[in-house]
Amino acid sequence: MAKVKNVLFIMADQLRADHLSCYGHPHLQTTHIDNLARRGVLFEQAFVNSGVCGPSRMSYYTGRYPSTHGATWNRVPLSINEKTLGEYLKARDIDLVLAGKTHVMPDNKGLDRLQIDGQSELGVLLRQGGFVQLDRYDGHHEPGAESGYPAYLKAHGYDSTDPWTDYVIAVEDDKGQAQSGWYMRNVNFPARVKEEHSETAYMTNCAMSYMQSAGDKPWVMHLSYVKPHWPYVAPAPYHAMYSPEQCLPVRRNEQEKVNAHPVVQAYRQQEESVSFASDECVARVRPAYQGLIKQLDDHLGRLFAYMESAGLMDNTLVIITADHGDLLGDHWLGEKELFYDVVQRVPLIIYDPSESADATRGQRESRLVESVDIVPTILAALDMSVPAHRVEGRQLQPLVHGESVTWRDCVFSELDYSYREARLTLDKSTSECRAWSVRTDRWRYVYWRNERPQLFDLQNDPDEFNDLGEDPQYDEIRQEMKQRLLDWFASLKRRTSVTEEEVAKQTHKYKQAGVFYGQW
Repeated sequence: MAKVKNVLFIMADQLRADHLSCYGHPHLQTTHIDNLARRGVLFEQAFVNSGVCGPSRMSYYTGRYPSTHGATWNRVPLSINEKTLGEYLKARDIDLVLAGKTHVMPDNKGLDRLQIDGQSELGVLLRQGGFVQLDRYDGHHEPGAESGYPAYLKAHGYDSTDPWTDYVIAVEDDKGQAQSGWYMRNVNFPARVKEEHSETAYMTNCAMSYMQSAGDKPWVMHLSYVKPHWPYVAPAPYHAMYSPEQCLPVRRNEQEKVNAHPVVQAYRQQEESVSFASDECVARVRPAYQGLIKQLDDHLGRLFAYMESAGLMDNTLVIITADHGDLLGDHWLGEKELFYDVVQRVPLIIYDPSESADATRGQRESRLVESVDIVPTILAALDMSVPAHRVEGRQLQPLVHGESVTWRDCVFSELDYSYREARLTLDKSTSECRAWSVRTDRWRYVYWRNERPQLFDLQNDPDEFNDLGEDPQYDEIRQEMKQRLLDWFASLKRRTSVTEEEVAKQTHKYKQAGVFYGQW
């Protein structure tokens, strides 16, 4: 075992923790991810700081909460004033290379304000969120010039001006006709693209090609898969590997609909939730979702086998996680966003090759960790200082190395639903649509602007069916949890232009600067 030289930061989009066999799924065997967990540490209580792709990822990339990095929704650019992991790594002349999705939105107004040419080296780095893009592929619409995938597909015989729409997210039905994978009713059929040319296969190839060409130069790679995110289209044979009976039961009951929270009820009226309220939709989508995860695991097995043969597993820190989960019909809802564990809790496995991690190999860690912890963990692994005046997460090495340390007892998440149809349903202004959640081992509390709070007793109601937000018996608990939120909110790091050390050195030094106010 050697010192950490490289970092492989793997993210799967919309991957629920309970859909890996190492997290307890009884039928979906994720053999290669499980094997990595046996070589590292599996975090049982890892939580995102937002249940939405964009803000969650920006917390992963900055080490800061949405309330401070400001990119609170997918369409909100990350301010160029925010420093990302890629910028920190530049101090060591290490590129943060990307294969896959980031959801970074460029701050074009900020670039214009500072008169930075968006096509200059600095401008490109800022526009891309600090990533050097091997291939950027967000997977929500036809890829553009940022990705080589369309050209790759055409070179492999997919004759179309838009092969992504016509082959990758299209299926072939039982009559041999092409159908759109945007319609969830079609996802029991196989994708028109061959498995070896699929999104997951292509991005794994990109990652392996870079590793093969990197030589002895240290690298940090963000391998960011778009699956199992919708469209839930899987290539053969993965589309038919699982039956509805081999899927987890849906977590919902009729009582949830009684006196439902207004925002949750508004979400249930959105199209994706209406669709997922149907048993037929659940039975059609969940097997395909599981097939996509199995495919992902198989390609990670291919990647890890190459890394083993190349000696990279001896000096590469490997992190596997997700940007959020997927409701898949739980709580009568589709998509993600809201404050339920099936959305907020994600898998997190860390394999550290250094000898310091030998004592914890194969262990399961139950302490609460957050997305903001990833940046300081990567910096610490590379022996880089963590900028304490900016980064709001904690490095996870003490937990991975089995050290005795005082740890947090709660985690936080946020939601800005200003862009969503629920805002129109509730007739709210864009400034009203914010919510913050604090979760401990026992309780989840949600503070909604201009709406009643939510409270769940996770010990007695682990499925989060019974909202105690208005129950008078729990007023003291709600006040305690609200105070936790306030204390956290007051402690966020907004003074980012000077370090804590610089402030300490300048404390009570005004006379040295020639200022003599207040003397008699």
